Amino acid sequence: MTARSSLRSRLTWSLVGYVLLLSLTVLAHGLVVNERAEALVWESLLEAEFDHLIARSGDPGYHWNDTDTLSLYEAPTRPLPPELAALGPGLHDEVKLDGVDHVLMVRDIGGRRLALALNITDLERRERELGMSMLASALLVAMLLGVFAAWGAGRLVRPLADLAGQIARLRPGRAEARVTVPDAATSELVVIADAVNGYLARNAEFVERERAFIDSASHELRTPIAVIAGAAELASAQPGVPPKALEKLQRIHRTTRDMERLISLLLVLAKEPARLARANDRIALGELLPEIVEDHRPMALAKGLQLVLAEGPPCELLAPAPVVQAAIGNLLRNAIENSGGGVIHIRLRADAVVEIDDPGQGMSPEEISAVYARAARGGTRDGGGIGLDLITRLCAHLGWGLAIDSRPGEGTTARLDLGASRVPSGAV
Repeated sequence: MTARSSLRSRLTWSLVGYVLLLSLTVLAHGLVVNERAEALVWESLLEAEFDHLIARSGDPGYHWNDTDTLSLYEAPTRPLPPELAALGPGLHDEVKLDGVDHVLMVRDIGGRRLALALNITDLERRERELGMSMLASALLVAMLLGVFAAWGAGRLVRPLADLAGQIARLRPGRAEARVTVPDAATSELVVIADAVNGYLARNAEFVERERAFIDSASHELRTPIAVIAGAAELASAQPGVPPKALEKLQRIHRTTRDMERLISLLLVLAKEPARLARANDRIALGELLPEIVEDHRPMALAKGLQLVLAEGPPCELLAPAPVVQAAIGNLLRNAIENSGGGVIHIRLRADAVVEIDDPGQGMSPEEISAVYARAARGGTRDGGGIGLDLITRLCAHLGWGLAIDSRPGEGTTARLDLGASRVPSGAV
């Protein structure tokens, strides 16, 4: 799962980034303005020096003397270096003379080319120092603002973070659970809290209605089915019942028993796994499997099929017995109904996996995918075997696994993995 940053960190980094961008923009703008101002200053200063030189050039006793920072170049007595001789009249910034930065003003006066060179090494050094200090100031301001932004963002988002923490701590089954906000909370937080609390209240009512329905259905549906099954069993035990009627009574008895198991399976799907744990039974799967096989043997014989149960290792489960019986029974019935003749092999592995291998026509990969797709969206059965989609949903609900390995034209192997409910060896 991708780690997500907090709202506080996003606000902090956004403010710090904004300040850095603004500071760099101001700094860049300042450098441009500074360069332009420098050019104007150098031009004004050197123009004034040239004007003074021209004004004094007619004085017989006047002679130009270079200073530490200002030098005069005049051909032919003191021409510019060859690499600078091609510079035209005007101002030239950051020109190297003897390896030192200068600003050069070139003029043509009376057929002579004169150049005044101003040494700006010290000024450039101070300018760099000023730029570094401005950059350091911008970084310091950004750091201070980052600390302030983190503190301010923490205060701003703390009520929202508290509300998110309360929502994260909500657990199913607590009908009274609600989220709260302080009296000073913003209107947006109040709206969120009211919406969450409204949802929790409606969900609690819905869950309570569902529980009441499941508890009632569990009794009200099973009672008439038990009455029908008992009546059919008593009627078939009466002497003198015609064979045709006896066959019908036995079919009623089997159908009601299958219906009871199906109801148990549906009720399991309607309950939470945590509630199911209270209704678990300790099941010896090696003893239950022969009973399931014998219950389905008449159906197999009617289709010319043999059921062969391999002797398996001891295996105990902790699960609802009717559900285990219905799950294995539906898989076995599916194998019988999709096979025309031959032998169906049933095996129990030590890791609590029940394998049912039938000689039927098999299913294509597309048909198997359709079974899982119907189970995922809660669809009804429309082919692919009796109860396969229902068993798939049941496995997902209880943590079991169902794998179907089908070979078109050869048969299908269904593997029901009950390992999630297996009792470890040696457990009491």
